[in-house]
Amino acid sequence: MLQAVSSGEPVVFIAALLVALILLLICFPIHELAHAAVAYRLGDDTAQRLGRITLNPFAHLDPIGSIVFLLFGFGWAKPVPVNLNRLTGSVKVSHGLVALAGPLSNLALAAGFGLVYRALNATVLAELPYDTARLIDIAAYLAVILNLYLALFNLIPVPPLDGSRILAALLPDSATPIFDQLERYGVFILMALFALSPRLMGPVIAQPANIIAGFLLGY
Repeated sequence: MLQAVSSGEPVVFIAALLVALILLLICFPIHELAHAAVAYRLGDDTAQRLGRITLNPFAHLDPIGSIVFLLFGFGWAKPVPVNLNRLTGSVKVSHGLVALAGPLSNLALAAGFGLVYRALNATVLAELPYDTARLIDIAAYLAVILNLYLALFNLIPVPPLDGSRILAALLPDSATPIFDQLERYGVFILMALFALSPRLMGPVIAQPANIIAGFLLGY
């Protein structure tokens, strides 16, 4: 958002504000709702009893994470609690499926925004005033790319990100103690990743996200 303000272009600022509100009020809540709904289907009603199986954004948003997101473009929602003792079947596989639901929801949202943009581009976009068409174009790109960023970032296999649960589900039980140890240092590992972000996050997140976004938007 700060970058949008510094751009000095009202259209860019309005598009960024619109997408930020969409992410906070729709995409973040759907990500957490996906976790909660899959956990419930797999036997754990903890999130359901806490009112987390809902599209109400205020049930999922973290105040500090939301403010940080509005200012700097990254943030977080309230994590969905999962009681491993209530999950049915293989606990690590069920936990992995619960984790996978979040990133998949963002991929689905990115695809949905891409389809809406393609439909508009094929019908009415060319007939709209230039500023309106540019606003839609920028907003669609941001909505798609940021959902892809959320999905790909969460797939990084570092605790407490979803990717660590997914990887743990795929590895043999002998690897479980390793992940338990990593859990203690996950925050510090993430801080190191952010410090290295220009070198690491580009090939891991930005480049794949831009390729997928171009496909979804028809660029």
